Amino acid sequence: MSLTPAMWQRVREGVGPDGDAVADVASQERGALGAHRVAETRSALAARVLGAGPLDPWLAEPGVTDVAVNGDGRVWVDRGQGMECVDERLDLDEARGLAVRLAGLAGRRLDEASPWVDGQLPSGARLHAMLPPLVAGGPHITIRVPPSRPVSLDELCVNSMFPPEWEPVLRAVVAQRLAFVVSGGTGAGKTTLLSALLGCIEPLDRLLVVEDVRELSIDHPHVVRLEARPANVEGVGEVTLTTLVRQALRMRPDRIVVGEVRGAEVRELLAALNTGHEGGCGTVHANAPDDVLARFEALGALAGMAPEAVRAQVAAAVDLVVHVARGARVRRVASVAAIVRRGGAPQVVCALHWEGPGHLPQVGPGWPELSARLGLAPDLLGRPRVVEAS
Repeated sequence: MSLTPAMWQRVREGVGPDGDAVADVASQERGALGAHRVAETRSALAARVLGAGPLDPWLAEPGVTDVAVNGDGRVWVDRGQGMECVDERLDLDEARGLAVRLAGLAGRRLDEASPWVDGQLPSGARLHAMLPPLVAGGPHITIRVPPSRPVSLDELCVNSMFPPEWEPVLRAVVAQRLAFVVSGGTGAGKTTLLSALLGCIEPLDRLLVVEDVRELSIDHPHVVRLEARPANVEGVGEVTLTTLVRQALRMRPDRIVVGEVRGAEVRELLAALNTGHEGGCGTVHANAPDDVLARFEALGALAGMAPEAVRAQVAAAVDLVVHVARGARVRRVASVAAIVRRGGAPQVVCALHWEGPGHLPQVGPGWPELSARLGLAPDLLGRPRVVEAS
């Protein structure tokens, strides 16, 4: 297919393609192809030039949360029940071209001098790509697909992410302005749950949301988003989460949200929660609620904080850990744990625990104290089996 002089002029001027340009190229062949084939050609060109090419069908499929291309060219898709290999395989040149083009769409550079990229595509999907020799075989591409719309807490309950008895507890956590973190492993549903909880916040509250890459999808009328920026090709211009948390404190927040607490910004977050900013929250990677304190200590070390200082700040600033887990076919809220002071030091005490669909929810030794903080009756959950203290 040939290009018109106008199209070549766009190329010489370095102007990127857009939907109108793609439509113009396709329409040139109307006489040879006919209207129907022109429409097909336009769609195919748009996928190859503006979209994700061969990955587009899965990115558009309802229920898909992740799409990955491994170094052997195989394509893997997660439809919410774990990664499964699909009947598609890219050759190495095709995969590399796709990775470089997607990086460009995300406003990032991907080549031997900058062999990995983490960014956001125009669709809102989160892109990560890495080139050999840092990975075996060909390029590795991972795309996290955002939900098409914000998911409510009611919907998560209907989809069995947590027992129905726990919904008033989770709503009370937000209403009573408790500071909390959602913990769990990669792909366990931390962002999904946090987004739903933020949707329960009083509409008059002003939310300052700080993220490395925009992922939270929030149904709330007053959200101010701050997004980090990596250094440019000259190694300058970086804006870190630490800087953004500091800026957020000057923007009249009612609540500060850190999409993922992963570095030195933990110091500013804990300081904010200890200086009158109630109801702050975020996510953190941890294998269990008991590991959250150790995780905060490790992150605090990146900010030059001693372990004792981190624990003292956490004890005063964070009230709750909501832990999510991922099984073979379900993401669930596995437990809710209160952070309480024992001898001046923080301890994570299980208040609620659930093994998943088909199992009865349980209460733990921390439930009486947590229910009192939330203004809920201790017998709100009936008389489920009690989890013994660890």
